[in-house]
Amino acid sequence: MNNNHSIVAIVKCQTYTRENVQKAVRTGLELIGGLSTVFSNNEQQLLLKPNALSAKTPDKCVTTHPEVFRAVAQVLQESSFKLSYGDSSAVGKISSVFAKIGIKPVADALSIPLADFENERIVSFPEGHRIKQFKLVNAVSDCDAIVSLPKLKTHNLTRMTGAVKNQFGCILGFSKPEFHVKLPDAQHFSEMLVDLNHLLKPKLFVMDAIQSMEGNGPGSGDPVDTGLLLFSTDPVAMDSVACLIMNIQPDRVLTNKIGAETGLGNCDINRIRIVGDDWHQFVRKDFNIFRGPQIENGSSWKYRLARKLLTSKPVIDPKLCRKCNVCIEQCPVVPKALFWKNENRSCPPVYDYQKCIRCYCCQEVCPHGAISARMPLFRKIFDSVYPF
Repeated sequence: MNNNHSIVAIVKCQTYTRENVQKAVRTGLELIGGLSTVFSNNEQQLLLKPNALSAKTPDKCVTTHPEVFRAVAQVLQESSFKLSYGDSSAVGKISSVFAKIGIKPVADALSIPLADFENERIVSFPEGHRIKQFKLVNAVSDCDAIVSLPKLKTHNLTRMTGAVKNQFGCILGFSKPEFHVKLPDAQHFSEMLVDLNHLLKPKLFVMDAIQSMEGNGPGSGDPVDTGLLLFSTDPVAMDSVACLIMNIQPDRVLTNKIGAETGLGNCDINRIRIVGDDWHQFVRKDFNIFRGPQIENGSSWKYRLARKLLTSKPVIDPKLCRKCNVCIEQCPVVPKALFWKNENRSCPPVYDYQKCIRCYCCQEVCPHGAISARMPLFRKIFDSVYPF
């Protein structure tokens, strides 16, 4: 367990205007001690890792905003760091995704090259609790350190996606579904994410929470004004403070709980020094995030019954579905858990919920926001009697 106190800086920033964001970024970095306290002298080649989940415009709050990317990159360049950037998006060619989300034009203007996120290599990690070996994009080994630029969003599997989960983009897109098949429940999947962070050891985290995503995250939720940027060298502490903003206990997010238990960072608010603006002013008590219990994986009849009665399942809204086939392509199980009934593509795909592992890959990648998680009636009754 990490016994040292972690520092998380909160800086108020209510709009994405260039001047406001740049001022907030400089203030936040100063509050956590400045770049000289974050990077060593031999760490000169830095990889900027924003969230580039899919090719949606910045106003959708799916991806890290280009002005946050710009501000962080400019401060680093002023200190003579050499930069590259990249991510492995869920759908689409990564250069096209970065163009659509507005980061490529910024990177081009600042002469920052796109790193190699199209090729991978196997990296052993015997210290891993859940995973002993990862396939990582070449960009990771080509840099001295990672600067992670997460977006604050909800997530149907892990409750929220922030600093810890952002590193999942260092795994190639077509390799990610393997983890969902091997680790279909939130507990094991979160253990993998924590292992990945232990391996990668990003040095700096700047979270875009000027506007965040609530509801049907991480790709089809609703934008919500949260009005701040977060800064830290501790991903668990950052996500834990973000939980306070979302009005949920930090240890209800498994990556926080497991991350604290394995020494990745601090989840206990008493061990986190929050500097900058008062976090209480940013709390959204009605933040739309899943707050119920999470069902662990298993093969017993009790697990199967609990899964049927209590676990949300992905459903397709026929009014929004455009029959693009992306959900079927992304489904990681074999045979697929959703398919064209009788090969009829004039109607939305249908699910075989006996095969569905509730990884929500389909919901995450749907480009039209047609898939959401539906809570079973019994679960609604259960939550009303035993609220969390």
